[in-house]
Amino acid sequence: WNASRFVIMNLDSDVELSLPEASEWQLADKWILSRLNDTVRDVTRLFDSFEFGEAGRALYNFIWNDFCDWYIEMAKENLTGEDEKLKKNTQRILRYVLDQILRLMHPIMPFVTEKIWLSMPHDGASLVVAKYPVEHAEFDNQVAEKDMDNLIELIKAVRNSRSEVNAPMSSAIDILIKTKDDDTRKVFENNVDYINRFCHPKRLEIAADIEAPKLAMTSVITGAEVYLPLADLIDLNEEISRLQKEAKKLESEVTRGEKKLGNEKFVANAPEAVVAKEKEKLANYKQQLAATESRIEELKAEI
Repeated sequence: WNASRFVIMNLDSDVELSLPEASEWQLADKWILSRLNDTVRDVTRLFDSFEFGEAGRALYNFIWNDFCDWYIEMAKENLTGEDEKLKKNTQRILRYVLDQILRLMHPIMPFVTEKIWLSMPHDGASLVVAKYPVEHAEFDNQVAEKDMDNLIELIKAVRNSRSEVNAPMSSAIDILIKTKDDDTRKVFENNVDYINRFCHPKRLEIAADIEAPKLAMTSVITGAEVYLPLADLIDLNEEISRLQKEAKKLESEVTRGEKKLGNEKFVANAPEAVVAKEKEKLANYKQQLAATESRIEELKAEI
């Protein structure tokens, strides 16, 4: 309800009901439309097999975790900016995604969805007779989902590090991001506005040749290491202890992944895409574990 109110309050009265040209979509736009497509596919399959509880759970996860937690928050950057074209494009995508969400939810929540749908710009007399959402092959974008996952992982890592040393979001801090490949670097550089909004850096550096500061909170994420130089706020021994705990968690994930992929029945019977996803996750955990262990040794050498 609150998400719907936010979207409706931020739509111009003459907002177009169609989506902008695909060439004008930003990373967040590509991601939310791809995730919407995934959700349409999953919910339709679950409704067809009468698994209404699972369908509701899939809708909840998309609406809460993807649309509300991330896309709406990122949309605020465009809605309050001075780029009118970008603002209108964002309005159109917000309207479209909300429209599709209401259509998906209508079979299990008819009255509220009808009320909201009639309160927003729409095409048709009633949600009862509106066309049910279908998959759009052009929305599927695994690259955008991967890049957005990387950006979200970065933002979460910075927030978690701030929380651990009681550095509130209101205080600007230096953020250094050491990238391990050009693709990761480009994702972060192309989305600096989001990093600035969600991480509040005083100084932001993104490069492959950044030297790790002696006194800093360290986060190892997919394709990068994140350093928050907080010399006045952390103790080296405490940071080593924190990283050692993180290493243990990563070791557990590596062990779990190796056992899973070592199970011949799983590899033989699971869909190829699922096996490939598990292999990718295992490779990421191994990379993060190696980087974490390396950072621990670096800090130990400084004591």
